[in-house]
Amino acid sequence: MTAGGRHGESEAQLALDETDMRLPWLEVADEDGEEGLDWSRIGKFAGIVAAVLFVAAIGVWVLTQWGPGAPEGDGSLIAAPTEPYKVKPENPGGKEFAGTGDTSYQVGEGIEKEARLAQQAPKPEPAAETETPAPEPEPAPTGVGVQVGAYSTEAAARTGWVTLRQRYEGLKNYDRRIVEGRADIGTVFRLQAVAPTLSGANSLCTDLKANGIECQVKR
Repeated sequence: MTAGGRHGESEAQLALDETDMRLPWLEVADEDGEEGLDWSRIGKFAGIVAAVLFVAAIGVWVLTQWGPGAPEGDGSLIAAPTEPYKVKPENPGGKEFAGTGDTSYQVGEGIEKEARLAQQAPKPEPAAETETPAPEPEPAPTGVGVQVGAYSTEAAARTGWVTLRQRYEGLKNYDRRIVEGRADIGTVFRLQAVAPTLSGANSLCTDLKANGIECQVKR
Protein backbone atom coordinates (compact mmCIF):
# COMPACT_ATOMS: atom_id res chain seq x y z
CA MET A 1 0.00 0.00 0.00
CA THR A 2 1.37 3.45 -0.91
CA ALA A 3 1.94 6.28 1.42
CA GLY A 4 -0.78 8.25 -0.29
CA GLY A 5 -3.32 5.47 0.42
CA ARG A 6 -2.47 5.32 4.12
CA HIS A 7 -2.64 9.02 4.35
CA GLY A 8 -6.19 8.96 2.86
CA GLU A 9 -7.39 6.28 5.31
CA SER A 10 -6.00 8.14 8.30
CA GLU A 11 -7.84 11.26 7.19
CA ALA A 12 -11.09 9.31 6.83
CA GLN A 13 -10.76 7.87 10.34
CA LEU A 14 -10.03 11.30 11.70
CA ALA A 15 -13.16 12.61 9.99
CA LEU A 16 -15.32 9.92 11.61
CA ASP A 17 -13.88 10.65 15.02
CA GLU A 18 -14.85 14.31 14.91
CA THR A 19 -17.58 15.07 17.42
CA ASP A 20 -18.81 18.23 15.71
CA MET A 21 -19.73 16.42 12.55
CA ARG A 22 -23.51 15.43 12.48
CA LEU A 23 -24.74 12.43 10.56
CA PRO A 24 -28.57 12.59 10.34
CA TRP A 25 -29.04 8.93 9.40
CA LEU A 26 -27.18 7.83 12.51
CA GLU A 27 -28.89 10.12 14.99
CA VAL A 28 -31.79 8.98 17.23
CA ALA A 29 -35.01 10.87 16.75
CA ASP A 30 -35.59 13.39 19.54
CA GLU A 31 -38.62 12.69 21.76
CA ASP A 32 -41.21 15.41 22.01
CA GLY A 33 -41.00 17.21 25.27
CA GLU A 34 -44.07 17.33 27.51
CA GLU A 35 -45.93 20.58 27.34
CA GLY A 36 -46.35 22.46 30.64
CA LEU A 37 -49.65 23.77 32.14
CA ASP A 38 -51.10 26.94 30.65
CA TRP A 39 -51.33 28.97 33.84
CA SER A 40 -52.73 31.98 32.05
CA ARG A 41 -55.87 30.09 30.96
CA ILE A 42 -56.30 28.54 34.40
CA GLY A 43 -56.10 31.98 35.97
CA LYS A 44 -58.75 33.40 33.61
CA PHE A 45 -61.14 30.51 34.32
CA ALA A 46 -60.70 30.87 38.07
CA GLY A 47 -61.42 34.61 37.79
CA ILE A 48 -64.68 33.98 35.88
CA VAL A 49 -65.87 31.45 38.48
CA ALA A 50 -65.06 33.86 41.30
CA ALA A 51 -66.98 36.67 39.58
CA VAL A 52 -70.09 34.45 39.10
CA LEU A 53 -70.04 33.41 42.76
CA PHE A 54 -69.68 37.02 43.84
CA VAL A 55 -72.67 38.15 41.78
CA ALA A 56 -74.77 35.26 43.15
CA ALA A 57 -73.86 36.15 46.72
CA ILE A 58 -74.87 39.78 46.16
CA GLY A 59 -78.21 38.66 44.71
CA VAL A 60 -78.97 36.46 47.71
CA TRP A 61 -78.07 39.26 50.11
CA VAL A 62 -80.34 41.75 48.29
CA LEU A 63 -83.27 39.33 48.39
CA THR A 64 -82.87 38.66 52.09
CA GLN A 65 -82.53 42.33 52.98
CA TRP A 66 -85.15 43.91 50.72
CA GLY A 67 -87.58 41.03 50.08
CA PRO A 68 -90.86 40.56 52.01
CA GLY A 69 -90.13 38.86 55.29
CA ALA A 70 -92.23 36.36 57.21
CA PRO A 71 -95.04 37.93 59.27
CA GLU A 72 -94.20 38.33 62.88
CA GLY A 73 -96.67 37.02 65.45
CA ASP A 74 -98.09 39.46 67.99
CA GLY A 75 -99.51 36.83 70.35
CA SER A 76 -103.14 37.78 69.68
CA LEU A 77 -105.99 35.24 69.19
CA ILE A 78 -108.23 34.95 66.13
CA ALA A 79 -111.71 36.15 67.00
CA ALA A 80 -114.52 33.65 66.40
CA PRO A 81 -117.35 34.70 64.05
CA THR A 82 -120.52 35.92 65.74
CA GLU A 83 -122.91 34.02 63.39
CA PRO A 84 -123.44 30.25 63.84
CA TYR A 85 -120.88 28.18 62.00
CA LYS A 86 -123.42 25.44 61.10
CA VAL A 87 -126.77 26.44 59.58
CA LYS A 88 -129.50 24.07 58.41
CA PRO A 89 -130.35 24.69 54.76
CA GLU A 90 -133.87 25.79 53.93
CA ASN A 91 -134.18 23.13 51.21
CA PRO A 92 -131.92 20.20 52.08
CA GLY A 93 -132.91 18.40 48.90
CA GLY A 94 -133.44 14.69 48.35
CA LYS A 95 -136.61 12.69 48.13
CA GLU A 96 -138.61 12.21 51.31
CA PHE A 97 -140.71 9.10 51.90
CA ALA A 98 -143.73 8.98 54.14
CA GLY A 99 -142.94 7.61 57.62
CA THR A 100 -139.18 7.62 57.13
CA GLY A 101 -137.36 8.25 60.41
CA ASP A 102 -140.55 8.58 62.50
CA THR A 103 -140.64 5.05 63.94
CA SER A 104 -137.71 5.43 66.35
CA TYR A 105 -139.12 8.65 67.82
CA GLN A 106 -142.60 7.21 68.22
CA VAL A 107 -141.31 4.05 69.90
CA GLY A 108 -139.28 6.19 72.28
CA GLU A 109 -142.48 7.99 73.24
CA GLY A 110 -144.24 4.69 74.04
CA ILE A 111 -146.19 4.30 70.82
CA GLU A 112 -146.22 0.73 69.50
CA LYS A 113 -145.79 0.29 65.78
CA GLU A 114 -146.86 -2.96 64.13
CA ALA A 115 -144.32 -4.28 61.68
CA ARG A 116 -145.78 -4.93 58.26
CA LEU A 117 -144.28 -6.18 55.05
CA ALA A 118 -144.48 -3.95 52.06
CA GLN A 119 -147.30 -4.94 49.77
CA GLN A 120 -146.63 -5.18 46.08
CA ALA A 121 -148.94 -3.32 43.79
CA PRO A 122 -151.44 -5.67 42.12
CA LYS A 123 -150.54 -6.57 38.57
CA PRO A 124 -152.96 -5.26 35.99
CA GLU A 125 -155.17 -7.91 34.52
CA PRO A 126 -154.50 -8.63 30.88
CA ALA A 127 -157.07 -7.29 28.52
CA ALA A 128 -159.50 -9.80 27.22
CA GLU A 129 -158.50 -11.04 23.81
CA THR A 130 -161.09 -10.39 21.17
CA GLU A 131 -161.67 -13.26 18.85
CA THR A 132 -161.19 -12.38 15.21
CA PRO A 133 -164.01 -13.81 13.16
CA ALA A 134 -162.93 -16.24 10.48
CA PRO A 135 -163.16 -14.81 6.98
CA GLU A 136 -166.16 -15.95 5.03
CA PRO A 137 -165.38 -18.13 2.02
CA GLU A 138 -165.41 -16.33 -1.28
CA PRO A 139 -168.28 -17.26 -3.58
CA ALA A 140 -166.99 -19.45 -6.39
CA PRO A 141 -167.57 -17.93 -9.82
CA THR A 142 -169.79 -19.94 -12.16
CA GLY A 143 -168.53 -21.26 -15.48
CA VAL A 144 -166.20 -23.88 -16.92
CA GLY A 145 -162.95 -24.29 -15.01
CA VAL A 146 -159.49 -24.56 -16.55
CA GLN A 147 -157.20 -26.09 -13.92
CA VAL A 148 -153.73 -24.53 -13.95
CA GLY A 149 -152.24 -26.04 -10.75
CA ALA A 150 -152.76 -27.88 -7.47
CA TYR A 151 -151.29 -26.74 -4.14
CA SER A 152 -151.03 -28.07 -0.61
CA THR A 153 -152.56 -24.94 0.98
CA GLU A 154 -155.09 -22.33 -0.05
CA ALA A 155 -152.60 -19.53 0.54
CA ALA A 156 -150.14 -21.17 -1.84
CA ALA A 157 -152.85 -21.43 -4.46
CA ARG A 158 -153.58 -17.69 -4.20
CA THR A 159 -149.89 -16.90 -4.59
CA GLY A 160 -149.71 -19.22 -7.59
CA TRP A 161 -152.56 -17.34 -9.29
CA VAL A 162 -150.66 -14.03 -8.93
CA THR A 163 -147.53 -15.62 -10.41
CA LEU A 164 -149.43 -17.11 -13.39
CA ARG A 165 -151.11 -13.78 -14.20
CA GLN A 166 -147.68 -12.17 -14.32
CA ARG A 167 -146.44 -14.84 -16.77
CA TYR A 168 -149.52 -14.75 -19.03
CA GLU A 169 -151.38 -11.46 -19.29
CA GLY A 170 -154.41 -13.19 -20.85
CA LEU A 171 -155.40 -14.53 -17.41
CA LYS A 172 -156.14 -10.98 -16.25
CA ASN A 173 -159.43 -11.17 -18.13
CA TYR A 174 -160.57 -14.28 -16.18
CA ASP A 175 -161.69 -14.95 -12.63
CA ARG A 176 -160.22 -17.75 -10.58
CA ARG A 177 -161.56 -20.23 -8.08
CA ILE A 178 -159.92 -22.60 -5.62
CA VAL A 179 -161.52 -26.02 -5.23
CA GLU A 180 -160.56 -28.18 -2.26
CA GLY A 181 -160.23 -31.89 -3.03
CA ARG A 182 -158.60 -35.15 -2.09
CA ALA A 183 -155.68 -36.87 -3.79
CA ASP A 184 -153.17 -39.62 -3.10
CA ILE A 185 -150.94 -37.14 -1.26
CA GLY A 186 -153.83 -35.85 0.88
CA THR A 187 -155.81 -32.63 0.71
CA VAL A 188 -155.08 -30.42 -2.29
CA PHE A 189 -156.33 -27.04 -3.43
CA ARG A 190 -156.93 -26.93 -7.19
CA LEU A 191 -156.49 -23.55 -8.86
CA GLN A 192 -158.79 -22.96 -11.81
CA ALA A 193 -159.36 -20.13 -14.24
CA VAL A 194 -163.10 -19.77 -14.99
CA ALA A 195 -164.27 -19.37 -18.58
CA PRO A 196 -167.92 -18.50 -19.38
CA THR A 197 -168.38 -21.33 -21.90
CA LEU A 198 -166.81 -24.66 -22.79
CA SER A 199 -165.46 -23.35 -26.07
CA GLY A 200 -163.90 -20.41 -24.24
CA ALA A 201 -162.30 -22.80 -21.74
CA ASN A 202 -160.82 -24.91 -24.56
CA SER A 203 -159.48 -21.80 -26.30
CA LEU A 204 -157.94 -20.53 -23.03
CA CYS A 205 -156.24 -23.86 -22.33
CA THR A 206 -154.80 -23.91 -25.86
CA ASP A 207 -153.31 -20.43 -25.36
CA LEU A 208 -151.89 -21.41 -21.95
CA LYS A 209 -150.13 -24.46 -23.37
CA ALA A 210 -148.69 -22.32 -26.16
CA ASN A 211 -147.13 -20.11 -23.45
CA GLY A 212 -145.65 -23.06 -21.52
CA ILE A 213 -148.39 -23.39 -18.86
CA GLU A 214 -149.92 -26.81 -18.34
CA CYS A 215 -153.73 -26.85 -17.96
CA GLN A 216 -156.77 -29.11 -18.03
CA VAL A 217 -160.40 -28.27 -18.79
CA LYS A 218 -162.76 -29.37 -16.01
CA ARG A 219 -166.39 -29.88 -17.16
